[in-house]
Amino acid sequence: MRKISLILALFLSTIPLLVSCSSELKTEYFHTQVNIFNTTANFKYKFNRSLDKEISARLDSFDLSLNPFNKNSIIYKVNNNIPVEVDDWFITVFNQAQTIARATDGMYDITVAPLVNLWGFGYEKMKEPTPQLIDSVKQFVGYTKINLEGRKVIKSDPRLQLNASSIAKGYAVDVIAELLEMYGINDYMVEIGGEIRASGVNPNGKYWKIGITKPIDDNTGTDQENQKIIELRQGALATSGNSRNYYIKNGKKYAHTINPLTGYPSESNLLSATVLFPECITADAFATAFMAMGMEKAKALADKTPNLSYIFIYRGENGEFLTLTGGN
Repeated sequence: MRKISLILALFLSTIPLLVSCSSELKTEYFHTQVNIFNTTANFKYKFNRSLDKEISARLDSFDLSLNPFNKNSIIYKVNNNIPVEVDDWFITVFNQAQTIARATDGMYDITVAPLVNLWGFGYEKMKEPTPQLIDSVKQFVGYTKINLEGRKVIKSDPRLQLNASSIAKGYAVDVIAELLEMYGINDYMVEIGGEIRASGVNPNGKYWKIGITKPIDDNTGTDQENQKIIELRQGALATSGNSRNYYIKNGKKYAHTINPLTGYPSESNLLSATVLFPECITADAFATAFMAMGMEKAKALADKTPNLSYIFIYRGENGEFLTLTGGN
């Protein structure tokens, strides 16, 4: 009897272990959708449970660092000269932005915020842009006029402000992708406002398919006709263009990409720039930089940048959309 009881006890003791192992092995694809930075975000991943709470907590913390619309955020306080110590996320974005600013000879510059606001594309509205006002605002725009000393932001002029929208979304993508990888997830797709990082396969067992839309002028965002569809196996993708965020005034189109050197909206033969890179923070920033630079200068820089590939869309002589691809 004692022997039977011992065997029964051993058998029962293994049941939770077997159930636990079975639960750990049962995985499925989850889909989380939220709003951040005034845009939508989608996260698809294969795991044994939902990570909605973990993702939301990470995004809430990120929002408090780099959302310029949030009056409690670090970047809002920096822009309004409220004393604050910056966090690691802010430091990462700031340092990477400065690196790309140097690589593009200032054509990429997150201190362009006052000019973006001036032209009506920022988080503040300023006066009607005139040549005199533009020249005045340019006096406190420039990546060399701001730096970090430890966790303190040092400005050469208190009117200097930062607009990190061209890099923060990409970094937020990386932050969530790295959160998923921390849980051992290999199959995922993270998308925030069109910036993407993916790994592994989708629910159909295929590599992730990403559409590059035609840069048709449509500020409603409803025209989603694809120019090209690519297969994203591992890495990040970001697209910048002037077909969604623009306005027409006196018969002239003004696009949201501002040339920080001239102070005026960029007038480029490049309609759309898609950048592929291992991390989305870099892809996001370069995509914006390339739009400001124009296709020839953008191609020259892209071709010599390690691990970077690109898809440029431009208009041909007959008005058709043409595609140029290349990179490393």
